[in-house]
Amino acid sequence: MKHHAHSRRAVLFGATALLAASPLGALAQGAGPAIHVLKDPDCGCCSGWIDILAGAGFAVTTEPAAGTLLMRYKAESGIPPEMVSCHTGRIEGYMIEGHVPVADIRRLLDERPDAVGLAVPGMPYGAPGMGPESERDAYVVHLIRRDGSTEAYSSYPAA
Repeated sequence: MKHHAHSRRAVLFGATALLAASPLGALAQGAGPAIHVLKDPDCGCCSGWIDILAGAGFAVTTEPAAGTLLMRYKAESGIPPEMVSCHTGRIEGYMIEGHVPVADIRRLLDERPDAVGLAVPGMPYGAPGMGPESERDAYVVHLIRRDGSTEAYSSYPAA
């Protein structure tokens, strides 16, 4: 009887180890793409957006920054002044400015365009972390090119 119990334990241990080593296991542990976010420590909408990313499997780290420090980081990272929002993330060499939806971040990482990153300027109501999507304002996610120009990457109509 001990032999069977030991064998079951070995099988369960082995299965657990395989799951942990698999991509599915990594996502389940929050070890998806790593994104580092600079944000005002008192901003609730930034925290809402970060919670959405974490819930989608991103490994999120944050760093408090405000005022001149945050604006300088944005400018040095290639974010044009007209694209600025309340928080800035860096993921796999790309900048993510503002309340960019998870689907657009994933698309960026899949397509890998030669670009600075994505931005949702301002703080449109109903964007991720900015209130209910069912009441959202229309907004555009912009692709920021390396020369500072931008183009529409995706758009979300008003609800």
